[in-house]
Amino acid sequence: MIVSREIEIGDKKFSIETGRYAKQANGAVMVRYGDTMVLVTAVVRDEAKEDQDFFPLQV
Repeated sequence: MIVSREIEIGDKKFSIETGRYAKQANGAVMVRYGDTMVLVTAVVRDEAKEDQDFFPLQV
């Protein structure tokens, strides 16, 4: 299911859309403002590793 919301901020459109991209991720949103687009994704594991004492970050 694709969900999209859009509003005007100043003279530009601001939109958020989910359900279209990165379907293997646990969550994904495409955010647009004017000519700028950002895809934000999140993936989680069902179980935490017991011996892991840091939070891995991938960019």
